[in-house]
Amino acid sequence: MVTYAAPLDDIRYLLNEVFDYGKTVAGLPGYEEATPEILDAVLEEGARFCENELLPINLSGDAEGCHYENGVVRTPKGFKEAYQAFCENGWTSLACDPAYGGQGLPKTLQFVLEELICSTNLSFGMYPGLSHGAYNALELHGSDAQKSLYLPKLTDGSWSGTMCLTEPHCGTDLGLIKTKAEPDEDGSYRISGTKIFISAGEHDLTENIVHLVLAKLPDAPPGSRGISLFIVPKFLPDADGSVGPRNGVRCGSIEKKMGIKASSTCVMNFDDAQGWLIGEPHKGMRYMFTMMNVARLAVGIQGLGLAETAYQSAVAYAKDRRQGRALKGAAEPEAAADPIIVHPDVRKNLMRMRAIIEGGRALALWVGTAVDRAEKHPDPEARQAADDLVALMTPIVKAYLTDAGFELSNTGQQVFGGHGYIHEWGMEQLVRDARITQIYEGTNGIQALDLVGRKLGQGMGRLLRQFFHPVQAFIEANQTDPEMAEFVLPLAKSFAKLQQATAWIAQQGLADPEEAGAASSDYLKLFALTALAYLWTRMVVVSKPQINGGMKGAANGDTAFHEAKLATARFYMARVLPESSALFTAIMAGKKPLMALDAEAF
Repeated sequence: MVTYAAPLDDIRYLLNEVFDYGKTVAGLPGYEEATPEILDAVLEEGARFCENELLPINLSGDAEGCHYENGVVRTPKGFKEAYQAFCENGWTSLACDPAYGGQGLPKTLQFVLEELICSTNLSFGMYPGLSHGAYNALELHGSDAQKSLYLPKLTDGSWSGTMCLTEPHCGTDLGLIKTKAEPDEDGSYRISGTKIFISAGEHDLTENIVHLVLAKLPDAPPGSRGISLFIVPKFLPDADGSVGPRNGVRCGSIEKKMGIKASSTCVMNFDDAQGWLIGEPHKGMRYMFTMMNVARLAVGIQGLGLAETAYQSAVAYAKDRRQGRALKGAAEPEAAADPIIVHPDVRKNLMRMRAIIEGGRALALWVGTAVDRAEKHPDPEARQAADDLVALMTPIVKAYLTDAGFELSNTGQQVFGGHGYIHEWGMEQLVRDARITQIYEGTNGIQALDLVGRKLGQGMGRLLRQFFHPVQAFIEANQTDPEMAEFVLPLAKSFAKLQQATAWIAQQGLADPEEAGAASSDYLKLFALTALAYLWTRMVVVSKPQINGGMKGAANGDTAFHEAKLATARFYMARVLPESSALFTAIMAGKKPLMALDAEAF
């Protein structure tokens, strides 16, 4: 089994010392009771639950998988009990509105909880994760009657939710969907069609499943402009919210998958199923993107969580596994061999994992606090600024952190050598589980196109200002400090490349959209590397005084934590950030190397 303990010191450090949670989040209207003390209690209890309840059933759940028979899906041993405990402990209601039985805590805490869950049991996390997305869509776009009926059940976890988009012939291009919605005399609709790849579409954890389904009305305009969104429950609810008769929706099969095997991925058949329109006709794509954008941030955190477990497991193994001697001579002469952590290549792997994970966690929580400001800040301009930052960074969080999750899980497996390839050690499961995160909720290539095709030009570059302006101001404020030069100078060079690449894409993309498309994935990674460099430099500003002044750090009571931060920041600047130069060169090469070969020649 893998090694994992929730990285609470790092989370506390980021929220309290780097992002000033007490002011930026707990100080927002409606969050007055979400004090740092409450934050700490949530962290402690969440860590305890995930480590003690979810981690022990992760490996066994992967080995057993879900069981399908005659339309019924049963989750692996221990999952139902764990889900009941999850609900009883209030984790499904953490960030939900108190009007529907929720605790009303900040979305930032939900982000933290999601990392802990995904680190310990990604398959389990899929079930409440989908419900949380359905909750968000209904809360924003459902009618008062719909919210009163469904949201309390989603909040307490007795009902779960799904998002039903993909069909056998269409994935990203949802304008091609064939699922139909025929108006009924009672004001409801009859939904018919087939959806595939539906996570948590059928299972035995809840008494009802609320499907949010994209379908087209008879008078729908062509393409994505003609898509509407419907509520289609597995069981038709009575007026009092109790479960009624079975609806015309059934699971046709479950997929045999590479990873997340304890999460049921279903083919769902809608056969004249009764459903209810959410919001206005033909606005379904806009409503569903409410759910998808939240889900994309959550998927980025899935990659982060898996990478964290891979890192901790690799560190524990590298300290314990003895092979050969240190290159400069035996580190422990009394032993038959030295632990492999003495070898430079092993340390390079571990340091790369650590630098990207801790920088990635800073990115996720920076955006997480912005989500709360966008929703709760009393100043409309501040809300808009925060919302712009979230919109800009969402494709970066999703794509970069999931790419990192897969890369670093592989790196951790490499540290294990042959044992990493064996199921019982748990590392190969992390690799398999991580792979899907780069694909679902919009492939990472789609995220890159979203960044260059939508986000760069939105509002005449308004979104970009939420990143470019603070980074430029930070560089100008710190560039004359000799103690900061080793951090600020690499950041400034990478930032200059990002600015130049942005201008090039904006200019070339107007004349030829293929130029923007050819640059998109490299540009997203360049943006991500620069963002992590900025956040690492902010962490240096926080940690340096804790060492230089001999102060005790709030993270763990001594300077060792902050010394490790500086060492990791130096590694990031010296061994990771230089990749931005290669990315910049690739971007500036343009589309020709990609598009020159005729399709027939492949």
